Amino acid sequence: MRLLFCGDIVGRSGRDVIVERLPELRRQLAVEFVIANGENAAAGFGITRKICDDLFAAGVDCITGGNHSWDQKEAVGFIDAEPRLLRPNNYPPGTPGRGAASYQTSRGRKIAVINLMGRLFMDPLDDPFQQIETLLGQHRLGGTCDALVLDFHAEATSEKMAMSHVVDGRASLCIGTHTHVPTSDHMILPKGTAYQSDAGMCGDYDSVIGMDKSTPISRFTRKLPTERLAPAMGPGTLCAVFVETDEKTGLATRVEPVRLGGRLQEAIPVGA
Repeated sequence: MRLLFCGDIVGRSGRDVIVERLPELRRQLAVEFVIANGENAAAGFGITRKICDDLFAAGVDCITGGNHSWDQKEAVGFIDAEPRLLRPNNYPPGTPGRGAASYQTSRGRKIAVINLMGRLFMDPLDDPFQQIETLLGQHRLGGTCDALVLDFHAEATSEKMAMSHVVDGRASLCIGTHTHVPTSDHMILPKGTAYQSDAGMCGDYDSVIGMDKSTPISRFTRKLPTERLAPAMGPGTLCAVFVETDEKTGLATRVEPVRLGGRLQEAIPVGA
C-alpha cells in the first residue's frame, strides 16, 4: 500500500499548494490514502467545515489535529459528524470528536489512523503512552487493518522518538507533527515501522514556522505586546512523507520525503 502524509497545513498558502499539487502527486505516486494535519489550516489557527471540504475535494482522505484543533469554535459543532476529521485521542473523556478511526482506501483495504499529542512542553493531556497500548489493542496491524498510521503531535524530538520505538512493529508509520520544520531522519525502524521526527509544514517557508516574519521577530527582539500572528502569504511548499508497505504485514518497505513548490528544494520519490 502506498501512503502519503502531509505535514501541518498553515493558512492559505498551505491550503493552496495542497489544492494545486496534491491531485497530480497522488496520481504520480499511485497513492492509495492521504492524511494531512490540518490544525493550522484556518489562518494558522484551527480548521473550518469549508476548509475540510476543500481538502477532501483535493484528495485528502483524513485530517488530523493537535493543540490548535479547537481554535475555530465551529469545529466543536461539526467534528462529531465528520469521521474523517480527528483530534488527539488523549484529550479528556467527553471531548467532542475522536482520536482514532478506521477507513477504507481507494482500493478497498482497511487503514487505521491514530492521532495523539505529546506532553513535554505541551498541554498536560492524558498519557499518550498508556493510550497507545489501548488503541493498538483495538487496531491491530495485519489483523483488523492492512496499514496503521500514528500522527504524534509533539514538541520534543525525544518524546517522538520514544513513541516510535514503542510502536515499532505495530504501525506502518509513526510520524511527528507540530514543529513545522521537516527533519531529515526518515528511516525504517528495526521491527518495520517507518518514522520521521517531523513531517514539516505545507505553507510558506519564507516565514517563521509559517507565520509572517515581522510579528515574531518583533516579539523576540523587543519583548513588547504585538498584534496577533498571521500566516505568511507567499508561495507554499507541499511537504510530506511517502510510505510504501508490505502487502502481507503492513509494515514499511520504503519511506521518502516529498517536497513540491515554494522555497525548499524539491524532492519526489524516484521510481514511484
